[in-house]
Amino acid sequence: MPDYDVLKTAMKSGKVADVRKLVEAALAEGAPAQEILNSGLLEAMGEVGQRFKKNEVFVPEVLVAARAMKAGTELLKPHLISAGVQALATAVMGTVKGDLHDIGKNLVIMMLEGAGFAVIDAGVDVAPEKFVALAKEHNAKIIGMSALLTTTMPSMKGAVEAIRASGLPAKIIIGGAPVTQTYCDAIGADGYSPDAASAAELAKRLIA
Repeated sequence: MPDYDVLKTAMKSGKVADVRKLVEAALAEGAPAQEILNSGLLEAMGEVGQRFKKNEVFVPEVLVAARAMKAGTELLKPHLISAGVQALATAVMGTVKGDLHDIGKNLVIMMLEGAGFAVIDAGVDVAPEKFVALAKEHNAKIIGMSALLTTTMPSMKGAVEAIRASGLPAKIIIGGAPVTQTYCDAIGADGYSPDAASAAELAKRLIA
């Protein structure tokens, strides 16, 4: 059986070449791709997320770990597809109309991918109808919206209203520096998260 602790350490340190070698070695040993993904990559990213939440690591460490995870999952992807392994669910993530900030959104995407979600990145300055169209197209169970400016928060309300009017069953999560649980309740979103690691946990709870 592969030593997943070694793989997890390499991934948390952002050692892309080592992660590739260890994933290839685990596959060569006959380890199932799903096991390598869950026991190695996703577990490591979960640990990074928890440490990020506690301010024990910061954005650069999360970025290098996510890059290493991506290198590993690219090798596993063909094996996962052939084994018929499904993502936990699909999430559509975007920064709302009028807002061009994407660092927070990108961190949440990494954490969602690290939690086993397939993520569609809608980008920045996303109109309400684009959230609706992408969620319909990809049968998304989660729609995540970010706003970094108080001036763009009304766009979030407009997007929530458009999603509700469309009849989509997707759960809506929101976040960003000026956003609060009170605002979440006021606009009728399903959940608010103060940070990227909590957003992934919230998404998992909402689809459970």
